[in-house]
Amino acid sequence: MPNAESYHYSGRKTVIALASNLEAGVALNVAAHLSIALGAHAEPGLMGRRWLVDGSAVRHAGISRYNVVITKVKQGRLRQLLSEARELPDGDLFLADFPEQMLSTGHDDELASALADVAESDLAYLGVLVHGPADPVKALTGRFMLWR
Repeated sequence: MPNAESYHYSGRKTVIALASNLEAGVALNVAAHLSIALGAHAEPGLMGRRWLVDGSAVRHAGISRYNVVITKVKQGRLRQLLSEARELPDGDLFLADFPEQMLSTGHDDELASALADVAESDLAYLGVLVHGPADPVKALTGRFMLWR
């Protein structure tokens, strides 16, 4: 496992931007699903140690090496965020989005069908996750309010 000198904590960043009109329970659900998407597509080095062991020898699952920030914005701003992020060179950022169909469907096949029936311009986004080098992530999300 690399030591603390082998990476810069502030070199990469994850921001989860949520629609400000979401109730807390829905917001937590959206953030959890977006986090799982990042984990499923994670580049090598995203995670710290796989297991951390406390003074009683109890194991605890490791977490991301990098800062994760939860923010809130007006729902329409999420589309703008996605558009701006998609204009950057491929490979710079990982993006995950959460259209409202993800709440109103159950089975993955049902979700795939629901999304296939809607043009992207008609999707209403509830959340967006942006992960990558800290500077472009900050440029895209730095003015967003922290979720409190």
